[in-house]
Amino acid sequence: MTLTTCIFDAYGTLFDVSAAAREAAAEPENAALADIWPALARDWRQKQLQYTWLRAVTGDHADFWEVTQNGLDWAMAAAGLADPALRDRLLALYRTLSAFPEVPAMLSRLKGMGLNTAILSNGSPAMLTDAVTSAGIGDMLDDLLSVESVGVFKPHRSVYDLVGRRFGCAPEQVLFISSNGWDAAAAAGYGFTTAWVNRADEPVDRLPWVPAHILSDLTPIPELAGRL
Repeated sequence: MTLTTCIFDAYGTLFDVSAAAREAAAEPENAALADIWPALARDWRQKQLQYTWLRAVTGDHADFWEVTQNGLDWAMAAAGLADPALRDRLLALYRTLSAFPEVPAMLSRLKGMGLNTAILSNGSPAMLTDAVTSAGIGDMLDDLLSVESVGVFKPHRSVYDLVGRRFGCAPEQVLFISSNGWDAAAAAGYGFTTAWVNRADEPVDRLPWVPAHILSDLTPIPELAGRL
């Protein structure tokens, strides 16, 4: 079947999840972060994802903004940081994360090809709106699909169902792109053609499914979409 729709994960895929800690560390009042911000960013992201999985398994859903705050609180405690002003600053920066440099041109090319484009994210609607507005890419996306409409985090199948429900397409007509190997794998198991943006050159996850394509960044997506 002909490809009609390109769907993107948001955090780590379109938006740089390390940017909040990196930008805060560059501010003079946050000198305590100067040497430890990479570890803080890593722990924050790891706990954020772990909490989504645990909440999905237990059925105790909370929106992604609450989970994001919980992950930051854990990461700050692990780093020995107890600074409410720093916490507030990091959370404010997270709401306006930078898009990766290749994102605007890549999305523009996809729209020029006549493809549907959208985000499918764990993020809450307000979080996604803030990030997309800050990055200036709203006019290149047809929709922002949030797990909040189904009340469970990825990789639950009901999340991937949102794509067909919104665009009236079969899974075989979708190219799904994520920087999370587990997300790209689960979406492949669902029936999407998937591309894993493996920016950190990590090993492939040991899961029953594998992404069809592995890329180092988003630049090749329009060329890939044109071949499908």
